[in-house]
Amino acid sequence: MAESYPLSAWNTPDKKVPLEELLEESSSSSSSAASLRNVQLQGVPPQHVTVHLKPVEERGPDYRYPEFVNYALEEPFLLKSEVEKCEKFPHLKDEADQQHRDAFFSLQAKIESRQLDEMKRESFRRYVGVSTWRGQCTCKVCMVYLMAFFMLLLMGVCAVGMIFNIVMGNNLFIPVMPMVKRPSQPKVGPSAPGQGPPGYAPQCPDEDNDHRFDCYPEAVASQAKCEGRGCCWRKPNGVPFCFFPPGYPSYSLGEVKDTPLGATAVLTRDNASSPYPKDVNQLTMDLRFETNGRLRLVLNDTSSKRYEVPIETPTVTTKAASPLYEVEYSHDPFGIVVKRRSNGRVLLNTTVAPLIYADQFLELSTSLPSRNIYGLGEHRGPFRHSLDWVRIPFWARDKSTASAKEDVTNLYGSHPFYLCVEEDGQAHGVFLLNSNAMEVILQPAPALTWRTIGGILDFHIFLGPDPDSVIRQYWEVIGYPMMPPYWALGFHLCRWGYGSANRTMDIVQKMRNAGIPQDTQWNDIDYMTRHLDWTYDGDKFAELPEVVKDLHDHGQHYIMIVDPGISNMQKAGTYPPYDVGLKRGVFINDTNGNPIVGSVWPGDTTFPDFTNPITQQWWQEMAADFHKEVPFDGMWIDMNEPSNFVDGSTHGCPDNHLEKPPYTPAVVGGSLSAKTLCASSQQHLSTHYNLHNLYGHFEIIASHNALVSIRGTRPVVISRSTFPSSGRHGGHWLGDNKSSWKDMYYSIPGILNMNMFGIPLVGPDICGFGGDTNEELCLRWQQLGAFYPFSRNHNTLGAKSQEPIVWSADTQKAIRSALLTRYLLLPHLYFLFHRASKMGEAVARPLFFQYPTDSNTWGVDTQFLWGDSLMVTPVLEQGATKVTAYFPNDTWYDFYSGRPVVPVGQNVTLDAPQDTINLHVRGGVILVTQQPETTTTASRRNQFGLVVALNRTLDAWGGLFWDDGDTLDTEGKKEFTMIKFFSSRNTISSQVMMSGYPGTKDMTLGSIRVYGVAHKPHTVMANKQAVDYSYVQDAQMLSLNNLTLPMSQPIEALWA
Repeated sequence: MAESYPLSAWNTPDKKVPLEELLEESSSSSSSAASLRNVQLQGVPPQHVTVHLKPVEERGPDYRYPEFVNYALEEPFLLKSEVEKCEKFPHLKDEADQQHRDAFFSLQAKIESRQLDEMKRESFRRYVGVSTWRGQCTCKVCMVYLMAFFMLLLMGVCAVGMIFNIVMGNNLFIPVMPMVKRPSQPKVGPSAPGQGPPGYAPQCPDEDNDHRFDCYPEAVASQAKCEGRGCCWRKPNGVPFCFFPPGYPSYSLGEVKDTPLGATAVLTRDNASSPYPKDVNQLTMDLRFETNGRLRLVLNDTSSKRYEVPIETPTVTTKAASPLYEVEYSHDPFGIVVKRRSNGRVLLNTTVAPLIYADQFLELSTSLPSRNIYGLGEHRGPFRHSLDWVRIPFWARDKSTASAKEDVTNLYGSHPFYLCVEEDGQAHGVFLLNSNAMEVILQPAPALTWRTIGGILDFHIFLGPDPDSVIRQYWEVIGYPMMPPYWALGFHLCRWGYGSANRTMDIVQKMRNAGIPQDTQWNDIDYMTRHLDWTYDGDKFAELPEVVKDLHDHGQHYIMIVDPGISNMQKAGTYPPYDVGLKRGVFINDTNGNPIVGSVWPGDTTFPDFTNPITQQWWQEMAADFHKEVPFDGMWIDMNEPSNFVDGSTHGCPDNHLEKPPYTPAVVGGSLSAKTLCASSQQHLSTHYNLHNLYGHFEIIASHNALVSIRGTRPVVISRSTFPSSGRHGGHWLGDNKSSWKDMYYSIPGILNMNMFGIPLVGPDICGFGGDTNEELCLRWQQLGAFYPFSRNHNTLGAKSQEPIVWSADTQKAIRSALLTRYLLLPHLYFLFHRASKMGEAVARPLFFQYPTDSNTWGVDTQFLWGDSLMVTPVLEQGATKVTAYFPNDTWYDFYSGRPVVPVGQNVTLDAPQDTINLHVRGGVILVTQQPETTTTASRRNQFGLVVALNRTLDAWGGLFWDDGDTLDTEGKKEFTMIKFFSSRNTISSQVMMSGYPGTKDMTLGSIRVYGVAHKPHTVMANKQAVDYSYVQDAQMLSLNNLTLPMSQPIEALWA
């Protein structure tokens, strides 16, 4: 369940003095409409702010931006009644002038008698200044102003000094460009960590609760602690109590200098500390215009080197020529505003709350342009996030599903990336390249706060402008995903608890006898000897090598589980993985330099340090030695968060700043070492404090490289823990789910998120891992699972069997049908993976990727698309025989019958009998199919087919990428075939773009189905020969049958 965010935060500015009032006279006196430029400030709607600047092209090198203070952000330290009187003063009617003249002088005298300090006087003067500057009162009121001015002159040197400060104060915004000056802030001395700046008194307006930004994120806040930090304290229900006031002291921005890639500047925190120890008092801002669609903002320590994430990102050598973005700055306090150039929309605005940058606490907040936020994984819940004060922690954790409720606590992987769909359907994304423990706060404003406890702030901002483009731009940073072998797209079967090689083989044989497709058999940890890696049980699994050979003989494959924990309890000289590893120093060490010892399945264990090249070589050797006995085809790597059955180690953890940082994000267990390793453990590249979230990622790389070295073919690595760029090396399954209808639903957001994160080879445990499933649930899940990019049925020890062959004949038939449909469509799925690996296109996508301007699609997460064309609508509720599907306003056809869907642009109720999962094809696409068999090896020998779905203009397009399905880098070796297919009105044609695959000469096209043919044709030709065809009038489907058209040559089919 999404936890309510407990305590503290800041609000947007008080809006009792709207800027449109403050700037009204200035706006009316502007000389030219061409000089207008709208600027949106923090918390102020764009219609409230109009300022006047020379156009950029007219600004010379000496041009000075107007100085400005946003009075809507300020509130004087006066009684509320006094403030209201002062605010209302300029608007009074003539008949009330005398009364309020008296009120004015009474207020003046009251302030003098209290002898307020300089800051309070400045605040009062600001309000008086607003009234007199506005100049819209009667003559009587003007006389009052003159009398007030005369009295102020008589106040002496102190009042003159105050007026000087008002006139000559510091700039608030450059170039957010407004027109009034800000009074100088009094200088204050340094403060102790955890305390507010001395001499700083917060201004706490009556805030909008949704806009509070947290000043006290620790578990228990009090008014004394809050105000000790110089923050505001209010106690409404359901929102943070302690929040930053406007103008909270932070960094100031120095001179911004151009660089070959963008701009740089120094940020300085001179006289005020944050609430956290070891402030970094000087930062370097590095702004890089890397591409037209990508902006990079790096905030780093100017004087000391800090840990940075050790993953490869693109090197840019030239500045973007025509960026889609504009950047503006706030100087004091520092903030940055990123706008979309095409419409001026603010995408990122960090002026809403102060930047905090201490050694172990880094925080940056931003407004959001809409509430449509996706990503920020790994978590379990709906695809679109709630913004109702949700806190999402990032710290890789082994945690099974405890219930069927939404869960945004930290899970197996860390992916600090979000996609935002704006109100007009445009989209942008933000990626924080940081691997330390962190959390993201989502609040109703809408706004978002990044909070991490180490590393640097390295933001990548992607301008899209559509969701597909955002994902492509993100993948350009983290790397496009790997191209899997063809067989990895077949159906996989596993369970924990087969208990023997013979039982494993029995399941495989029953699947063959039932004619149910299966490409790969897996084994869980029960195949091992006492759960020891790189062993197999010589008694119960003695026949495992023969099982694997039988699989290979039938064109099938074998994958087994491998955990990272290596037992240190075996007799010396009897267990090479530990003996050799200890000798080479491959394990993670504690602070004393000894291998840290935890506890996992084999008992006490040590943990390989996969960031060490020596460890990766050792891992490869261990895998190679085992492969000689059991020639596996892929690796399933589990428990690699890393998981630990004890907290930290068998001897606990040291008492130091890494184990007990000043702030710990809201991780499960309450500490960084909960059910994992001590944060202070030492690894080759850094401490585990910095590298924990990368543990699984580096194991994926090591396993990928080991398989390439051993087999020399494309590897399959399926990992539980992942990090950005893991998809370059492997895939992911969604972990330990439950056998429940809710878990089946959550699997759809799960695969959509991972596709956004660049890991398209993804799927959950079909039918559920934990608990007992039932026949109806498992059938519906198998039907949905037939369309996961990675399709595997797996369950736990002691649970009821759930393989397809354990169910009734009718259920087996329905599962067989769904899987055969998958195998029929595998050429298309393979084509989508090719486009993912080469063109940056997600395989499984939400509907709004194709229809971003249709707001009805933004919340749809019970349907999804394969690519841009095939829509999957599963049954997700018990007992349902109908399902509601949303069809965007386009041409849609039932995949099986070819019948068009009417109406569109709305929800449609579909029949969903137990033997069917609803599939629909979008008009305008051509799907390449292949006659299915029960393995991909057998299917690949069969003829191909085309499904042509005509759009409203009677056009369609599709493609085929084909190679041997296993060889590494077939594109680089030019050992592939690429064919494009086109259809226009009554003609279908093909173009062979590349014909490097040796088997191309044997590829033939055996059938064509055309959807959307309005009238029965009289003649149907293929390659100038009359062909056998059929036509279904009510479905408007034309079928060309019994073809043998060579695909190595251009094909042309037409009807008339």
